[in-house]
Amino acid sequence: MSIEKSIENRKAVPTIGIVEWFRPGEYEHVKQTLAELKELGVTDLRTGVSWADYYTEGGKDWYNWLIPTLAKEVTVLPCFLYTPPSIGEKPRTSSPPKDRKAYADFLDVFITDLGEHFEWVELWNEPNNQVEYDFTLDYGWNKFAEMIGGAAYWCQQRGKKTLLGGMSPIDPNWLHVMFEHGVMQYINAIGMHGFPYVFDQQWDGWEEKVLSVRAVMDKFDCKAELWITEAGFSTWQHDEFKQVQEFKLAMQADVDRLYWYGLRDLDSSLPTVAGFHLDDREYHFGLRKADGTPKLLYRLWAKYGVQELENLQHVKCTSDTAVSAEPYTLITGGAGFVGTNLAKRLLEEGKRVMVFDSLSRDGVERNLQWLCDTYGDKLEVHVGDIRDLQSVRKVMKNANEVFHFAAQVAVTTSLDFPINDFEINARGIINVLEAIREQDNPPPLVFTSTNKVYGGLEDLKFISNGSRYYPADENIKENGISEKRPLDFHSPYGCSKGAADQYVIDYARTYNLPMTVFRMSCIYGPHQYGNEDQGWVAHFAIRAIEGKPVNIYGDGKQVRDILFVEDLVDAFLLAQEHMAEISGQAFNIGGGPENTVSLLELLKTIGKYRGEEIPLSFGDWRPGDQHYYVSDTRKFQEATGWYPKHNVQQGVAKLYQWLCESRGLKAPVILKLSSEREEPVKKAALA
Repeated sequence: MSIEKSIENRKAVPTIGIVEWFRPGEYEHVKQTLAELKELGVTDLRTGVSWADYYTEGGKDWYNWLIPTLAKEVTVLPCFLYTPPSIGEKPRTSSPPKDRKAYADFLDVFITDLGEHFEWVELWNEPNNQVEYDFTLDYGWNKFAEMIGGAAYWCQQRGKKTLLGGMSPIDPNWLHVMFEHGVMQYINAIGMHGFPYVFDQQWDGWEEKVLSVRAVMDKFDCKAELWITEAGFSTWQHDEFKQVQEFKLAMQADVDRLYWYGLRDLDSSLPTVAGFHLDDREYHFGLRKADGTPKLLYRLWAKYGVQELENLQHVKCTSDTAVSAEPYTLITGGAGFVGTNLAKRLLEEGKRVMVFDSLSRDGVERNLQWLCDTYGDKLEVHVGDIRDLQSVRKVMKNANEVFHFAAQVAVTTSLDFPINDFEINARGIINVLEAIREQDNPPPLVFTSTNKVYGGLEDLKFISNGSRYYPADENIKENGISEKRPLDFHSPYGCSKGAADQYVIDYARTYNLPMTVFRMSCIYGPHQYGNEDQGWVAHFAIRAIEGKPVNIYGDGKQVRDILFVEDLVDAFLLAQEHMAEISGQAFNIGGGPENTVSLLELLKTIGKYRGEEIPLSFGDWRPGDQHYYVSDTRKFQEATGWYPKHNVQQGVAKLYQWLCESRGLKAPVILKLSSEREEPVKKAALA
């Protein structure tokens, strides 16, 4: 049976469970785990029961709470492991116990107290892994066989089914030894562990591993079940797509059960069994990061269900299989709102496009699916992370022009996770720049920076007048903020994007590379799934359509120049067309003074579409929030002839209509949309 066959063409999908270990006292971790298992629809959990911890102060009480708590909501597979150091041949948890019968005695006590909550007993964990069981103290595996064989016999006498702890690495020779020692007559299932391309670098695939184990079982006429008791993939190099791939392949294995490791990345402040950060791969196996952020596999699993993962054909890496060297436009962050609109325009013009995206934002997988369904093989896709230099190098090889949109885009997120913000925005741009610099014919780059590089504009005076703020400075009131404004990076987000902004300008200057920077104001339009941190125009419209209240940071009078995304795409294409003249420069890009709106004014407009006012609540101003930001776009207009072709009313109406239609709703009659682009709007007085 080929490992590439679809799930529908093989035996039933194995029972899918999750592996999650708990330290004594991690009550909140347990509650989080149960909530996340419920979200995933998973009802089987494999967890460790430390023999060593059980006999420490509070250890018994911990397990007396843990096992019943878990068993109320999931089917528990307890794995019993770790010798109390005081009774080991050596004073460590991996040591064989001096008295081999002590292990069975411990299990007997545990089954007496808590056996009603579980059906199976797993005997040890990774016994052929020296970190878990020090086989150098057990020549010929005689001590282990005596310990496990006796425990297995007694557990069966107590009415429990027995599972031989998973081999890691998968070693048929070790299993053969267990048969020869007579252990297997008391075993109901055999476990094995696999970590393809992480710990198991020489990996032949699950089919080969399963066949090699079944060959030994057949030799001894063994009727036990075969389980994958632990499989996983570490995202320590940010390859979340590979984690999805390996999970799907493990699901196709010819086994009865599969337990995937694990729900959460390990806390980086704690040691693993092997030691403190001796191997950083061990810290990144989770479906979620240690801070709770869901990875790609978790998001897809929770949203679509485990059975549908195989059908998400748009989540792919065509660069892994494509043999064509045909050039394309590379769009990093290409499944995002801006990237999708740019890709749409280019594909409609007959160009090839490579979308490079980690799919980390909710909703972007819908954009990617729409692009794939609409444009087919004109579109290439690489689901990858901008922090992964090798992936960036791979997709850069055939790029003839580059648009770099991939970023961490929220100020509040940067405040919570500044290191992550830096790695994506600042380190990410270095990966892109170096990959471009390595090319024989470096492709021209347009990079999207942010108006946050100008800081909070605290030195400017603003006047509150009705529903909005105005600048006291008449020149700024007339033209907006120009590129001559001194940079003032405010917030970690401002710092990371500002650093990236300056790196692009300096690479253009130092290495004579064709690159330019857009310092963006607020962009809005179709394919935007906004939230209160980013994409606030769409966020307001979505909340209105769903009949939900809107929370505003500040008083709502803050003013922005908003730019419809189709006009931004015009600017992108003009930037590439005029790259020779504008390389090494930064440009403020937005709707300009003709397209300003306050938050309160926008909500009033959207409320008209809804037919009633939108309920509001107000929060504190956030660090770096600007009372007023309007782009002075004259520099770019003079260089390229660009101008916005949609005013606020036209653009917001188009967005609202798209949001309604994408939800299967009829757009309000009040929306009067123009099907053609109009002439540029004239400058209106801001007062």
